[in-house]
Amino acid sequence: MDLRIQQSVVTNLSRRPAAVESGPFILGFDPATDSPNINYATPRPGTEITASDVGSLVSAFHSASRQPRLEYVVNCAPGLEELLLAAGFTVEERHEFLTCSPESFVSPPVVDGFVVRQPENRAERAAMVAAQGEAFGDAFEVSDADVDRLETLRQRGGFEMAAFASDGTCAGAGQAVPPGGGVSEIAGIAVRAPYRRRGLGGAITAALSRLIFESGADLAWLEASGDDSWRVYERIGFRAAGRRLYIRL
Repeated sequence: MDLRIQQSVVTNLSRRPAAVESGPFILGFDPATDSPNINYATPRPGTEITASDVGSLVSAFHSASRQPRLEYVVNCAPGLEELLLAAGFTVEERHEFLTCSPESFVSPPVVDGFVVRQPENRAERAAMVAAQGEAFGDAFEVSDADVDRLETLRQRGGFEMAAFASDGTCAGAGQAVPPGGGVSEIAGIAVRAPYRRRGLGGAITAALSRLIFESGADLAWLEASGDDSWRVYERIGFRAAGRRLYIRL
């Protein structure tokens, strides 16, 4: 399972607009944003990594004017954390990831008063990005590049999903990357504060999971940000499966 999840991250970063390979690492750069949450690296699973490789990785980030940052499945790169710490990196977060299969998937009840569906145009995608930003506590103006990123995701086989209230307000949203090797990551599940505790997070996640499985993939995975979201994901069939590390210079 660890190997499948880590390889899916490698595949996803390799699809970034300006992806770079540096020794055993894939760096997923996007020229449209300098966000470290989008521009990060991950190691290829099963490859030997040295201090010299880490030095080259840092140089590659600096050459692209990006902050050195990695996300990876811990068991797929034993010893890497020690090398990164020795190079001055600092641990951001440690997460458990959860996985779901068609066999474990449970469809949740419909949430009255809301429609959960894919956005149909740029205006709805902009509303989706704005809802996610507000839910995560990020204050920013939604740009054309943000909307373009979602459209590119869809064009490459990924999935978007949003919950719309009866007045047309986007209450929450999420997305999933194009499946690779039968695996797809669900990310960005967010519900604006006034609409929480109604089941929308589970409904959005379930709708994305359903699309992933209908596409022929057999594994969806995500990370929970806290106990509340953990319970939401467990109710629709996600189970803890491994650990990931976020670390930056």
